[in-house]
Amino acid sequence: MTSPNDQHRPLVGMFWMLAAGLSFVGMNALVKVLGTSMNPIQAAFLRYVLGLVFLLPAIRAILGTPLTPRNLTLFGLRGMVHAIAVMLWFFAMTRIPLAEVTAMNYMTPIYVTVGAALFLGEKLAFRRIAAIGVAVIGVVIILRPGFREILPGHIAMLGAALALGGSYLLAKVMVRDIRPSAVVAHLSIWVTIALIPFAVAVWEPPSLRDLGILFIVASFATAGHYFMTLALQAAPVAVTQPVTFLQLIWATLLGALAFHERIDIWVIAGGTLILAAVSFITWREAVLSRGGTPPQGSETPPAKPRTVID
Repeated sequence: MTSPNDQHRPLVGMFWMLAAGLSFVGMNALVKVLGTSMNPIQAAFLRYVLGLVFLLPAIRAILGTPLTPRNLTLFGLRGMVHAIAVMLWFFAMTRIPLAEVTAMNYMTPIYVTVGAALFLGEKLAFRRIAAIGVAVIGVVIILRPGFREILPGHIAMLGAALALGGSYLLAKVMVRDIRPSAVVAHLSIWVTIALIPFAVAVWEPPSLRDLGILFIVASFATAGHYFMTLALQAAPVAVTQPVTFLQLIWATLLGALAFHERIDIWVIAGGTLILAAVSFITWREAVLSRGGTPPQGSETPPAKPRTVID
């Protein structure tokens, strides 16, 4: 029999989320090392092709997924949306500092919250609206329009976070009928397929160095998502979410030490505001999922815990 302590281990969950954050920062740094030696679109495609090897343990989930017309449509649509996000993300990584990419990526859960209200009929009460407003202020602090140059990399990263939000919304729809493990496994396949025509258009023979870097990128990405899964199994999201702030600290330090990027206090401040908003929304969702009674005028508790698949 499993005891409550086995089901809820906050320190273990925080440790695994810490490991996930380190993996993601390492992945970002390697993409930065790749630099402009390869077109970002081709790099994104090869990263997913090389990452297909990690799907071997999920073959049963892939083969067992019913490929109905609806499922095929959702798989294909999510693959295209996620592919756009990946291409924009690879481009942004080579154009703006690591810390800015990390901070702006925190906006993805905010987009998911807004999208769930607009398209899935979920409640969006005043507290969440206020948290979203705080996150938007955080983005403005990072970009500081009128006080600094907004580069194509910034626009690409805003688009990447928005597209990732769309991908996660599609996942929320898909997990109603398909096992989460199958949704995750199919994502890599369909993203790879969606990237093929874009990669063909810019294709150049890759070097062994670039292929090696991209394989390690795929390895870090897989490890990061696996560690995140372990974290969520060990403790609630509300416990593990604040640990993701450390990614911004590590990205800032790594950018300064390895890539000679300037430490921008405004980026840290803006990223902190965004993550604070995300953490608040996560905490509210955890309270409602446990069946807590919110104050009058707040969100209606959902029928069951909501699932977001990365």
